Parts: sequence; C-alpha cells; structure tokens
Amino acid sequence: MEESVRENEKALVKGCIKGNRKVQEQLYRTYASKMYPICLSYANRKEEGMDILQEGFIKVFRQIKHFQFQGSLEGWIRRIIVHTAIDHFRKYKNERDAMAPEFIEVVDEGSGGAVENMALEDLMTCLYRLPEGARMVFNLYAVEGYNHREIAEMLGISEGTSKSQYSRAKSLMKMWLSNSEELQR
Repeated sequence: MEESVRENEKALVKGCIKGNRKVQEQLYRTYASKMYPICLSYANRKEEGMDILQEGFIKVFRQIKHFQFQGSLEGWIRRIIVHTAIDHFRKYKNERDAMAPEFIEVVDEGSGGAVENMALEDLMTCLYRLPEGARMVFNLYAVEGYNHREIAEMLGISEGTSKSQYSRAKSLMKMWLSNSEELQR
C-alpha cells in the first residue's frame, strides 16, 4: 500500500511539474480538504481560510519542482500551507491590533486539564474565538510543534510575547470550556 501511495505521489508531482492542469486539479482535490481545516485554524473567517488555501496551493504549484520525495507529499504541502498562513498573518499584521505585547501571567503548561481533554469540535470553536495573535501562537506551538523561539522568529515578535500569547490562549480556552460545561449541567 505504501508503495502505491508513493507512486501516486510521483505521478502527481511529475504531472504538476509539466504544468498538466488536470493533474494539478487532481493534486488540489486530493489535498485541499485536508489542508482547509489547517487554514481555518489560522484564519478569522471562512473566506480568509479559503484565501490562505488558494494562496498556499499557488505556492505548492510554483515550488513542486523542488519536492525531493523525502517524507510525504502531504507533509510538504502542509508546511507550505502553514507558512502561507504565517505570511498572511504578517501581511495584515499592521492593519490589525492582534499582537500587542501583553504580559499575562504564564500558566503552568504541565497542569493538564480542560484544554488537553477537549473534543476536537470544542477546540475548533474555541480556536475561532481566540484573538488572532493568541490563535496563531497556539496553533504554531500546540498543533505544529514549534518552540517559542522559532515562533518569535517567524512572527517577528519576542519570545516572551509568544509565551504570553500561548498562555492567554490556554487561559481563554479553559475559561470557555469550563463555562460551556457549567451550561451543560
């Protein structure tokens, strides 16, 4: 099975390199539904998520000649989509007051609890409610696995702001979850 997936990936990459529109459409249809939720987790609105997705796939098609078949094609596309979301954030950063440095007490990250035990649907609902800066840092740290130093470099913020935004995101999500649990009782 693994070998047939690799052969399919090779055929998609080769067709895209040649500029075959049908193969490009096939690649898009294969991976867009997996990448759209990632885009949404970084976006403020569904339309913005779709913009990030479209922009990301334009980059995929421009860069596909550089794919080396080291790792999966899906993982390679995911990295491009995440970096496109970061670029999108940077591009509109000055128009929004999303990353104002706020120094919020850092919550103990090993404390466990509500956020760690949330259902995916609840997590996504909370993610959409987060301020853009906190959502961006939360996604990069908790979902994508970057450390605060890397996030600071990517977003052009201090490491302390990255930690503060992550703490803010966790605190808000815990509060929202506990409020929703109280409402369900």
